[in-house]
Amino acid sequence: MSAAFALIDETRAYEPRAEAAAFVLALRTRGIADLSLLRAMETVPRELFAPRRYADLARHDIALPLPCGETMTAPTVVAVMVRALGVGSGQRILEIGTGSGYVTALLCALGGDVDSIERRPVLADSAWQRIKAAGFSERCGMDCRDGFADDGRETRYDRILVNGALAEGTVPESLTSLLAAGGRLVAGNRDASGSVRLMTVLCASEGELAVSMGAPIRLPAIS
Repeated sequence: MSAAFALIDETRAYEPRAEAAAFVLALRTRGIADLSLLRAMETVPRELFAPRRYADLARHDIALPLPCGETMTAPTVVAVMVRALGVGSGQRILEIGTGSGYVTALLCALGGDVDSIERRPVLADSAWQRIKAAGFSERCGMDCRDGFADDGRETRYDRILVNGALAEGTVPESLTSLLAAGGRLVAGNRDASGSVRLMTVLCASEGELAVSMGAPIRLPAIS
């Protein structure tokens, strides 16, 4: 038995294939039609990444509580953000806010090479163990620090995903400066009323940024 499924058995949350298929069907009824993304969400076991006490709810389209007051984003919201990111095989991806590690694993399953940053050590340690158990550690690097701090790195990323909602009008230069030409950043954007919309930032070949707003989504504010 693989390490991934041993951990699933430990949580008593192993989902039969039929339930995984029903999970994907439910996503399709909510407008998620990208076949590669649906395949990744079917094969990456969300129950492996959920806290043990909530593992039986992992295939439901709901957010789940994590330690440190954080949340595991609902699958439909994850799908909308990852679809907007447009992950291609071999792309360099920076993820801000590892959380449970589930989104990290999805990005790897889609062919991305992911650098993930989580500032809370408890979450970072737990997520890394689950990413290893799921078999994605070779495609992923983990760092425990403030993902918005300018660390002087020169790496350029094809895609940057922020797992949370930024304050209205704030697109951190510490992140946009890391976008490669033609790169894309996806995050939530919270307005003064507290409503959150999907935000996409495109980096033109000459380095200019184009910001566009999408549909409302449910994402927690970044504290």
